[in-house]
Amino acid sequence: MTPFKFTPYLKSVIWGGERIAALKNIETDLTDIGESWEISGVPGNETSVSEGPDKGLTLSQLIDKYGARLVGADVFARYGNEFPLLVKIIDARRDLSVQVHPDDKLANERHGCAGKTEMWYILATEPDAKIYAGLSKQLDPETYRRDVENKTIMNDITAHDSHPGDVFFLPAGRVHAIGAGNLLLEIQQTSDITYRIYDYDRRDANGNPRQLHTELAADAIDYTLYPDYKSVATPLAEGMSQLAKCAYFDVRLLTVPQPVNVDYADGSFVIVTCTEGNIEVDCDNSVTMLQPGETILVPAERAALTIAGNGKAVTAHIDANK
Repeated sequence: MTPFKFTPYLKSVIWGGERIAALKNIETDLTDIGESWEISGVPGNETSVSEGPDKGLTLSQLIDKYGARLVGADVFARYGNEFPLLVKIIDARRDLSVQVHPDDKLANERHGCAGKTEMWYILATEPDAKIYAGLSKQLDPETYRRDVENKTIMNDITAHDSHPGDVFFLPAGRVHAIGAGNLLLEIQQTSDITYRIYDYDRRDANGNPRQLHTELAADAIDYTLYPDYKSVATPLAEGMSQLAKCAYFDVRLLTVPQPVNVDYADGSFVIVTCTEGNIEVDCDNSVTMLQPGETILVPAERAALTIAGNGKAVTAHIDANK
């Protein structure tokens, strides 16, 4: 097997912008593109292979065909044919709603699926762009409900100035929102469970208020007040730093022009997204060229690779020991 490219699943939304198609250098009649689902196994929103002998196969069909060879033996034993990560590029022309996601326990009890822990790597920003993440003062469920009803909940959330290269780790339970002017890469658990807390009184295409999930969110929020909600990249080796690491994913930033060898030695697939410049991914002398906004899935059996060229790439894999 060689690395797989997928046809991105583009989504038009009321807060979407015009930068994703330009970043990816693709033509489309869609407007207000807020999300490009790069690699997705979410039912109803699966991405499919875009080229090669397996062209047209969805991600779950690909796992059915190749199993542990594709995702890794330990990953396959843990997740079966459900691909564990969802990778998106998000363009916010307007503020996204204030949200929270349940953890695995609560999501399984309520929805029969995994919870949602995620991370954001900021690709580009407009002046005065903000990321909203974490509580700015102590809340409890009762004061949370009161502030939602009074439409003052934004006063309770920490606002961060957003710049290219910034990293935000968002464990399940952390209240958050993407502010207008951010273009970012999101890596998350494969889950589409979102509790919307506040949406600035916006209306949908039919003129109806967008649905809020005030009570569902009340039990999902982590009310702990933390001293800092912004992550810092940790240098690991020449040209490599760690952006986020948890039980669900290990995300790293690779900076070339000097070739960077990638061998995480944990039996997992590796996702590679080119975020800047042009890079080439060499898997046992099989070279895949990537431009900004392109993503590939490197099979676990080929996960020792070299990334070269002139640019930056973000990788994501599963630490099977977690």
